[in-house]
Amino acid sequence: MGLSETGRRQAQLLGERLAEAGITRISHSPLARAAETASIVAAALPGVPVEAAEELTDSDPTEDPAAAEAMVARFSDPPADELCITHMFQVGWFVRAVLGAPADRWAALNSANTGVTVLRWSPIPGRPVSPLVFNDLTHLPPELRWTGFPPELRLP
Repeated sequence: MGLSETGRRQAQLLGERLAEAGITRISHSPLARAAETASIVAAALPGVPVEAAEELTDSDPTEDPAAAEAMVARFSDPPADELCITHMFQVGWFVRAVLGAPADRWAALNSANTGVTVLRWSPIPGRPVSPLVFNDLTHLPPELRWTGFPPELRLP
């Protein structure tokens, strides 16, 4: 199943937002909607390589903890400015991992479609990863924010 018209518009706006961000690579979930999102975003980032990353599945990370930890390990020493296009479960797991939170805490982190989360790996050895931004939607007009969330969880 591909993206809806709303999803394609969200991806286009995300690409426009990231056009000047210095992205050097795009990795995406191998699932069709993530691949389509990556293609649309990449159109605004000419010359940036795009590749499927098998680690970025949409499954519950606690169902296969070894795979979830392999995903974190794969992206824990990323190139300076890599964009990962993946699913809410994996975003929550990444944030949980960099904060050193217990495994069950990832499920409390909900992300909207094309929400931007930025994790900064310090160039100084021994410094922890810093979550700089979580689920930022400022690139979307109000009517495109919070898609996929029930009305009671949507912010104005």
